[in-house]
Amino acid sequence: LPQHLVSLATAAREEARQSQRQLQAQQQEVERLQEQLHSARQDGERWAWALQRAQREAVEREAARGEEQARQQELVRDMKGRLLQLLREKDALWQKTEGIDPRVPSVAPHDVGLCARCHKDFRLLSRRYSCRLCQGKVCHACSVDVGKQGRCCLLCYQQRQQQPT
Repeated sequence: LPQHLVSLATAAREEARQSQRQLQAQQQEVERLQEQLHSARQDGERWAWALQRAQREAVEREAARGEEQARQQELVRDMKGRLLQLLREKDALWQKTEGIDPRVPSVAPHDVGLCARCHKDFRLLSRRYSCRLCQGKVCHACSVDVGKQGRCCLLCYQQRQQQPT
């Protein structure tokens, strides 16, 4: 019986050593997992901070965009107001000059690059028109469309309107 107890004690010691090795391995695994958890928490905090910073920056950019859009809308309103004011001034000047005896337009040569009335250069965006009455070369602003008959300069148009029919 003592031999049997000695072998059981030896087996129990060996089992205890194996259990202790397993326990140490598990403790090392727990420590490694705790380090990973700690690292993951730090990464999470860094990502959360980066996300908050990105959100703040996005809000600031959106506010700046809104301010810029408001400034642009105000500029457009101002420009529209100025355009209306200029149109009113143009109409007032037109009405003032309506009663003035206009000069007879000079006949401009066909190859001249300036408007006979306002002396504006004819270019890609300022088309040249030939007055059907005096044959002068005038720009769009200085001519009037008289329907199927074509265009004529403002002076010829005014003279034609003043003539009794």
